[in-house]
Amino acid sequence: MAQITMNDLGKIYDDGTRAVGDLDLVIEDGEFLVLVGPSGCGKSTVLRMIAGLEDISEGTMSIGDRVVNDVPPKDRDIAMVFQNYALYPHMTVFDNMAFGLKLRKMSKDEIKKRVDEAAEILEITDFLHRKPKALSGGQRQRVAMGRAIVREPAAYLMDEPLSNLDAKLRVQMRAELERLHKRLGTTTVYVTHDQVEAMTLGDRVAVLRAVSPRAPYNLQQVGPPAELFNNPQNLFVAGFIGSPAMNLVYGHLEGSGDAVHAVLPNTRIKVPKAALDRHPGLENRMGEELVIGLRPSDLEAAAVAGQDPERSMNVEVEVTEMLGADTYVHFSVDKNTVITPDIEELLADSGQGPESLGDKTSFVARVSPDVSVGHGDRVELTVDSAKLHFFDPNTGDRIGLKKTVAA
Repeated sequence: MAQITMNDLGKIYDDGTRAVGDLDLVIEDGEFLVLVGPSGCGKSTVLRMIAGLEDISEGTMSIGDRVVNDVPPKDRDIAMVFQNYALYPHMTVFDNMAFGLKLRKMSKDEIKKRVDEAAEILEITDFLHRKPKALSGGQRQRVAMGRAIVREPAAYLMDEPLSNLDAKLRVQMRAELERLHKRLGTTTVYVTHDQVEAMTLGDRVAVLRAVSPRAPYNLQQVGPPAELFNNPQNLFVAGFIGSPAMNLVYGHLEGSGDAVHAVLPNTRIKVPKAALDRHPGLENRMGEELVIGLRPSDLEAAAVAGQDPERSMNVEVEVTEMLGADTYVHFSVDKNTVITPDIEELLADSGQGPESLGDKTSFVARVSPDVSVGHGDRVELTVDSAKLHFFDPNTGDRIGLKKTVAA
């Protein structure tokens, strides 16, 4: 096992495109760290730089106590699991898993021991004689992981290994991956664009966004999943982490002491001390325009959560989605859409201005399935106001931010 350390890491391609900018990150020995972000944010590039498959343009990369900037991939003591399995179709499962060990000229007895142990862990012992074409997608992915396990490396690198699987199998494989990591305890770096995968797998999650003039650094926040969900450091993290995404709307505060209210379109919500304490300095910004965030899970039908005029929103239902355990209620509020970093970039790319977004903001509430509502119905929602989020509309940063971007 080994600690992986990145100091001021950068990657600039020959055409001048910067894919990674000033990345400072420490992946602890034995940790399962997930790199997550939208397509093009540099997460796979970072993984390939760890593996040695991409040259490092700036900064240093260390595995354990050794700087590996100029160390060939075969000498870095890492094993990589790819999205497309990368199995040899003409070889049996046993030979696929044993191939790397044979190249290292291990004894036949040691190779058999390692392959048998990995096959038992992954429950593929009965498939060792088969060829990949006779396996399901999930079984092929197990073989790919088995090939990495037999190496007994200092670190595993996984590049979206579950993205080719169907939804049910992905859930099953996520649980198996988590059990596997707890059993092996090896440092693991896992890349995904799926934030649900990131939140369920990672000891810590690093949220990346694409480098641009508006965002010179990839890394936006790193921390345990609950920290990212409950205390996003900026609008990018707030909008990316969580499914459905956080509702964001322009509003302001008024009042003082124990009578502070968040003024939103068509409603006023009392802000309890707990919310103020999570945003130091918020009490000094009365009357200023702010971006106020509400998680869909913090909105519940008053018929279920109980009515409270100090914490209520009365809305007209536009769309409902029945998901069994929950119902998603979609509605709009009369306020211009918050220009988050991703929306800003989309507008810049399209050449359009904010006025093209209209004068309403879409909201989602995640309510009990016992609530029966449909298009055109009005429903009263109760807000868990202790969990309100407040952001500076100019910088996009959380108000009262205590930075924890670097590890």
